[in-house]
Amino acid sequence: MSTQLPTLDPSVFDPPPEAVQFYVDSLKLLQEHGFPFLLSGTYALSCYTGIARPTKDLDIFCKPSDAPKILSFFKNQGYEITIEDERWIGKVWKGEHFFDVIYNISTASIPITDDWFKEVYEVEVYGTQVRITPPTEFILSKLFLQDRYRYDGADVAHVILKKHDEIDWKRLLDQMELYWEVLLIHVLNFRFIYPTERECIPRWLFDEMMERIQAQAEMPAAEMRICRGRLFSPRDYITDIVEWGFADVVGKGIEEKHERKT
Repeated sequence: MSTQLPTLDPSVFDPPPEAVQFYVDSLKLLQEHGFPFLLSGTYALSCYTGIARPTKDLDIFCKPSDAPKILSFFKNQGYEITIEDERWIGKVWKGEHFFDVIYNISTASIPITDDWFKEVYEVEVYGTQVRITPPTEFILSKLFLQDRYRYDGADVAHVILKKHDEIDWKRLLDQMELYWEVLLIHVLNFRFIYPTERECIPRWLFDEMMERIQAQAEMPAAEMRICRGRLFSPRDYITDIVEWGFADVVGKGIEEKHERKT
């Protein structure tokens, strides 16, 4: 089953005028070549909530096996390619303009799989009919973004409010099995923000996670001191690892140097 959404007006995203043709050409090439991909980020958020805000790029989600094919294709078309982080993201450039090729939720290591493509949501943007990230997967892509000045909890809350009936809550819980507390954080966040809309989240999900909290409270503290903060922000919890003796679980290198402003 395919859900056709109203055509997006790109002007509401205030793209740099000189970047628009790059976006037009990029989406057209991706679609014409038959690459399986999902447009996500601000564009998907706007489709589901009507919220529009300026954005400087496109977020293209694909499976890890398709990412090298997409990047290689654009390289052969004369575009510049960079691999920002082998674990999750590459970029396609034309001058100062770019789009991201994302194939993994990096900090939690949740790859884009065929399951992300089972539900079909389509929209026309920049003159091309494209698929966007379904509501369940959109939320999954946002749960860990709490890095310095960026926190995407509002995006999660807004999509739950507007699309709760279309979210596969069982799949979301399954995908967050190792990090269910992060999902609980967002559930509680939603309940606090919208006290009259609490029924948007299934009661069975809330009860299940409350039961887990109760069981966890009976457990002794782990012997190894671990900081999982870098699942949210690779930078904000460096002190915990290098000075305070906590074991790390994931994240970028301690010292990062960026040659290019992204």
